[in-house]
Amino acid sequence: MTTAHPDKTVKAAMLAIGDELLSGRTKDKNIGYLAEMMTEIGIDLTEVRIVPDDEARIIAAVNELRQQYQYLFTSGGIGPTHDDITADAISKAFEVPCIYDEKAMQMLAQNYQKRGLEFTESRKRMARMPQGAVHIDNPVSTAPGFQIGNVYVMAGVPSVFEAMLHNVIPTLETGKKLLSESVDCPFGEGVIGIPLSAIQEKHANTIIGSYPSFKNGSFSTQLVVRGHELSEIKAAMRDIENMLADLTANHAQ
Repeated sequence: MTTAHPDKTVKAAMLAIGDELLSGRTKDKNIGYLAEMMTEIGIDLTEVRIVPDDEARIIAAVNELRQQYQYLFTSGGIGPTHDDITADAISKAFEVPCIYDEKAMQMLAQNYQKRGLEFTESRKRMARMPQGAVHIDNPVSTAPGFQIGNVYVMAGVPSVFEAMLHNVIPTLETGKKLLSESVDCPFGEGVIGIPLSAIQEKHANTIIGSYPSFKNGSFSTQLVVRGHELSEIKAAMRDIENMLADLTANHAQ
């Protein structure tokens, strides 16, 4: 069961792995899904990195991120082909052997037997994981992900990633939920930039984002205030509304 600590901030990072993400061949969907789910349960997804199928780069990123954050989630690189090297890289990051997990081998062998398919050497690669790792169940295509330490290693295929994540979420410690309020601003960022910066500086415990758009020949901006305390968000919103009122009055003159 998820352990909730409403007075604590829990932070996480994500490492998306794969040459295809960096070349544009594959459009990542997992980052947005993870961000949405983490926000919903009370974990701040604070950093996301994308790295190629390069063992040294994966090891370096894993070792850095797992030390900085309470949780690190990875996607990609645990399939059956030669460029699926995430299991090897995670094993080296934790300085443990990468083994053919006995339980995973049995699960996969039974799955392919039921389907009348040969359990080839390539398919056996999907049973490899760091020694001592714990399975993350895969109800979609059987081949498990795995957890070692605070690192959760999941598939890159979105449907499988999502299914694995839903099995992980009940095991996580959660904290304060990130709350937000928004207001539509009829001015462009060039008009609001300086006063909005002053408001952000005044309300340092909030995150104020501005999202511009251009329609019908004019600029407008959506302003979003995020934070863990509703009172702090409300205070920032009051200052933003006062700023907009002043700007509107000045432009009307």
